Amino acid sequence: MSTNSNRTVRPRRVSRRRLLASVPALGGALATGCSDAFRPPVIRGGLIGAADVLTMSTSRWLLADQPLAREFERSDIAPDFPTWGQTNPSDEEYQRHLREGFRDWRLPVSGLVERPQSFSLNDIKQLPSRTQITAHVCEQGWSAIAEWTGAPLSQLLEAAGGVKPGARYVVLDTVDRWYESIDMFEVVHPQTILAYGLNGGELPVGNGAPLRLRVERQCGYKNLKFLKSIQVVDSIAAFGRGTGGLNSDFGFHWYGGV
Repeated sequence: MSTNSNRTVRPRRVSRRRLLASVPALGGALATGCSDAFRPPVIRGGLIGAADVLTMSTSRWLLADQPLAREFERSDIAPDFPTWGQTNPSDEEYQRHLREGFRDWRLPVSGLVERPQSFSLNDIKQLPSRTQITAHVCEQGWSAIAEWTGAPLSQLLEAAGGVKPGARYVVLDTVDRWYESIDMFEVVHPQTILAYGLNGGELPVGNGAPLRLRVERQCGYKNLKFLKSIQVVDSIAAFGRGTGGLNSDFGFHWYGGV
């Protein structure tokens, strides 16, 4: 499915009940711990923690009807989308997959799904796809517009049988040992995709081949490259320092809404 619209969606006031009803939960996941959509999984102390909660809760009220992030025209696409951070992991297994064109590469999906399994790149390309032209907003101060093609994350989880009751977060690990997590509110959003294409071609190595996360309503650091595995969990406490992501382990905000 290809979507490209500059339509402005004006937020409106909604009740807490309307918010929960407006999101098509996977297997009822959003009905479990209904306050999850309004606060980070770990709340820090002091003013920073209070600001985290205020920012996320306000944002989620405004996004209650799940509007799309702005999409652009092809004429807006940056000539060269920047490569940032890791651009070619030295991991031996990754390099082997790269040499072989990712023929035998697999993405394990485990945890609170009905049918844990591994998906090949071709399996993922066979899922319903979405193409979107969006702005990548980096926390380092730059932004660029690009066209991304991939499978909605929600479609991948449905292919794994859907999520089990109690599922609250999706944790994504990468080849270069980064990890991040997003909650079910973002998982079910149509623009949250696993991208394998960039600007009409295959996703380049420098931009995260063979697969990267695109979560268009959050800052660049949430959009992990070089995906290695996906886990659906009820708690992020066992991962890293327990904050939900490597960036938040070192002081970034877990919720990177833009």
